[in-house]
Amino acid sequence: MKLFLRTLMSGVFIAPVAAAAQTAPEDVRPDDIIVTAQQAQKQVLNDGAVGVLGNKSALETPFNLTSYTAQLILDQQSETIGDVLENEPSVRVSAGFGNQAELFVVRGFALAGDDIAIDGLFGITPRQIVSPEPYESVQVLAGANAFLFGAAPGGTAIGGAINLIPKRAEKRLLRATASYSADSILGGNVDLGTRFGADEAFGVRVTGAYRKGDGAVEGEKREVRVASASVDFTKGPGRLFLHLGYEDQEAIAARPNVQLGTGVTVPAAPGADANYAQPWSFTRLQDLYALARAELDIAPGVMVYAAAGFRDGSEDGEYSTLTITDGASGAATGSRLFVPREDNNQSGQIGIRAKFRTASLSHEINAGGSVNYSENRNSYAFGDFPLAQRQSCAAPASAISALNFCTNLYAPVTVAKPADSTIPGFVVGSFSTPPRASRGAFSSLFASDTIGAFDDRLLVTLGVRRQNIVVDAFDRTSLIRTTRYDESATTPVVGIVVRPTARFSLYANRIEGLSQGQTAPVAANTLNAGDVFAPYKSVQYEVGGKLAVRGLTATVALYQTRQPSAYNAPTPTATNPAATTFVVEGEQRNRGLEVSLNGEPTDWLRIIGGMAINHARITASLNDANNGKQAIGVPDYQVNLGAEIVPPFLRNATLTGRIVRTDDQPVDIANTQSIPGWTRFDLGARYIVVADGRPLTLRVSAENIGNKGYWASAFNGYLVQGAPRTVKASATIEF
Repeated sequence: MKLFLRTLMSGVFIAPVAAAAQTAPEDVRPDDIIVTAQQAQKQVLNDGAVGVLGNKSALETPFNLTSYTAQLILDQQSETIGDVLENEPSVRVSAGFGNQAELFVVRGFALAGDDIAIDGLFGITPRQIVSPEPYESVQVLAGANAFLFGAAPGGTAIGGAINLIPKRAEKRLLRATASYSADSILGGNVDLGTRFGADEAFGVRVTGAYRKGDGAVEGEKREVRVASASVDFTKGPGRLFLHLGYEDQEAIAARPNVQLGTGVTVPAAPGADANYAQPWSFTRLQDLYALARAELDIAPGVMVYAAAGFRDGSEDGEYSTLTITDGASGAATGSRLFVPREDNNQSGQIGIRAKFRTASLSHEINAGGSVNYSENRNSYAFGDFPLAQRQSCAAPASAISALNFCTNLYAPVTVAKPADSTIPGFVVGSFSTPPRASRGAFSSLFASDTIGAFDDRLLVTLGVRRQNIVVDAFDRTSLIRTTRYDESATTPVVGIVVRPTARFSLYANRIEGLSQGQTAPVAANTLNAGDVFAPYKSVQYEVGGKLAVRGLTATVALYQTRQPSAYNAPTPTATNPAATTFVVEGEQRNRGLEVSLNGEPTDWLRIIGGMAINHARITASLNDANNGKQAIGVPDYQVNLGAEIVPPFLRNATLTGRIVRTDDQPVDIANTQSIPGWTRFDLGARYIVVADGRPLTLRVSAENIGNKGYWASAFNGYLVQGAPRTVKASATIEF
């Protein structure tokens, strides 16, 4: 694989040389090349794959779907999926607890990197950080989706789904990009494609990317290696597709998240490029994944299909997280956690899709099943810090655990990496061969019918999915299974689309989200210790409208989602006044409005983005104590609005701008404190030069141009600082 990657990367340097040997067709004018390069390739679509319902156009879909294309990824110089979703008003990008994972907050609910799908399959996407170069589109379906995609194995994706569509060969393509970003991250990527054989039945698409250097945060270093290859074959009624990918992501001294001690006030955010990481902290992620899909038309309007994929992944990391002990001074304690991890996942799906008519009604039947298997192996070790590294804390050194050292958010203290802890229970498992920690099996059957009436001006989708969730947990020392979760649930869907005109539609849906229910904790005071609860169902109602006119698609959506939660209810007994019962009687209700506008109304203007209002409140809690409180880390409104302009006096150029605005976010469930709202401005430009009849696109952009230091997210109650001013530049030549 490493040899393959090096060979692929060499294309960055070979491609410009190859350009000299090629000439453009004589009848193609430079002005035509410029116009085509500027606006012909769409950056945002509202069409896409709607889970098991297949590919749908925007106006016939009873859901809010947005597809960000490979052209947007290239033009905006996106380096992660999170960069792409900076355009999406229903999403905020946060971070995983204690590590470098990207965590997405969709309609106020978490969507972990582990629960991103590829071509509709869960479990095979590289975890935590995903580079976008291998994908033709990044699709965001805002809203619950248990019927469409099944229950996400990581237990998130309640408020929305992210689905990646791999690139396929559409034509002969040779594209090379050289790039620079942040402080000194240099790299490049190549994108090669061709079709051949009788009737061009075979297609091959190969992509590769490499980046290495210093990040925009002081002292942070990054290195990324990405390679992918797709092969497809089309002959008569059959289609085959195979995609193979490899990712290697490494971050050294990456800025960590920040926790607050009990009762501690929120500290002011440090300078934009400040780093409070330890120099020995790092994350290394390696993933090899593949998927295959076969489709066969067995009769007019009837197709059967099968898809399968796998991912083998490894993670190695030394993490050091800050916990603030004094918000005014920034005094804090730090820790050390070492985690080696391995994952082996498999996923599959089979189905049939049939279109036919009965009298005056049309039908589209979808039926099939899916499976997802996962196994996680990991170990961990905390560190023991010497007494001398605990003496500067406000509390007596003897009161500070050996698991912590003293530091400060504004004046970080660098300490040597400590030895593994000697405290029992804080070093678990083998580091050379991590033991199995969990194993999961998610299986389901689904069926639906989309009924069309009045020449399909009215479309009604009725469907149901039966899901079984089996999750086993294991003791990492004895290797014995400690708990087993085996529960099933049925999640229906109803969707309605009304199209008064060809350019306007109204829609409504009632759909559910599904996640593994909790197990009552095994504790001395828990009366129902070990009780297993049924999968949690979140119920969503949504209505909206879509209008496509003059190259623009406008979408308005109103929604409500209710998500259950659990807590320990005091139930004192005569022998145990501290006794509790674990109950699933809590609830969070998110109500919201989304408005988006995407497209090109003229050949000189492009609009991307919109706004989202999300009224996320606790509606049921212990003794109603928190009823009416705003959900932690969920702002009441957020705006992502970008524009691209081609100046009439400089047709070779495109000027870009974007504003990202996020309202205040509560940090605690009682809403006693919050992080302030923030606004970020991004600017950029592209310029096209015609070189030997080929477009050479030069790009430069700056995100957070004011270099403002701010807390970007308080989701889950921990603070994530926004990125400093980040400059990116690239040059792309295409043949």
